[in-house]
Amino acid sequence: MAARTDSVAGLAGAQPTPGWAPATRPPFWTTRRRDHLAGYLFIAPQLIGCAVFVIAPLALVVWYSLHEWNVLAGTFTYVGADNYRALVNDPQLPGVLRATGLFSVGLVVFNLSLALLLAVLLNQRLRGTVVFRTVFFSPVVVSLVAWTIVWGFLLQDNGGINALLRVVGIDGPNWLRGGATAMVSVIVVQVFKNVGLNMVLFLAALQGVPAELYEAADIDGAGRMRQFWRITVPLISPTILLTSIITVIGSLQVFAQIAVLTQGGPGTSTTVLVYYLYQQAFQFHHFGYGSTLSILLFVIVLVLTVLQWQMRKRWVFHES
Repeated sequence: MAARTDSVAGLAGAQPTPGWAPATRPPFWTTRRRDHLAGYLFIAPQLIGCAVFVIAPLALVVWYSLHEWNVLAGTFTYVGADNYRALVNDPQLPGVLRATGLFSVGLVVFNLSLALLLAVLLNQRLRGTVVFRTVFFSPVVVSLVAWTIVWGFLLQDNGGINALLRVVGIDGPNWLRGGATAMVSVIVVQVFKNVGLNMVLFLAALQGVPAELYEAADIDGAGRMRQFWRITVPLISPTILLTSIITVIGSLQVFAQIAVLTQGGPGTSTTVLVYYLYQQAFQFHHFGYGSTLSILLFVIVLVLTVLQWQMRKRWVFHES
């Protein structure tokens, strides 16, 4: 026992070996933590904006859809799923969805087709392509309301388009007062407004296709159309995916053109979902039902976007 006590005392009194130092705590603000903090600070404005302007309003819309809010009477009554039952039983909703689908399909088909055609023509590097590119892109930067008002005057019964048709002996219809012609007119106005943006995106993608592939295809005897479908389309397929998603979402959110040109008429032939939502919420003061319609619009946009994103694996060239 005495020997053990002596050994412990010897260890306690032993001096540290030369070159040995006690362990120190690492600094809190390491390089890695500073890098993480810088990254979070850079994305903080976007996260805050998304939370304030996207997530919070979406949560409030869901909350409002469970209530009936009468602004004029100052009442805010919980109704549960009544607005959703009214949505299912709404007799006007099928016609609204039909008009929305018709407008979206027409806009996407004509917009993407015309934009790709213009991009292919402008990619030929002919004289005057810079001027034509500017002309086709200029409507994108024009005010949407001003653009729509001008077209409203042109499409009237005694407007500029019918005046040009009368020069060649054609008596044009009242474009905005016929069921079929009104929808076609709205689609054409929107196509000409935004086709320049997709044209520029397609043109940038076309200029990124290696010229060696076309030279090899010429040597193999492939024609222009075969080169287009076998080389051009696969290599610009990521841009086609991007423009299709943007155009589909934009087609489901159209409002100003309908409000200025047709006010949803004649009848309900051009009453798309966003304009119907506006009527229910801000004209008829059914804010609870309007919130329910906005949730329906959100679900439609979400489903179509997810479907397009999943389909990319089949036809987008750069996807594995």
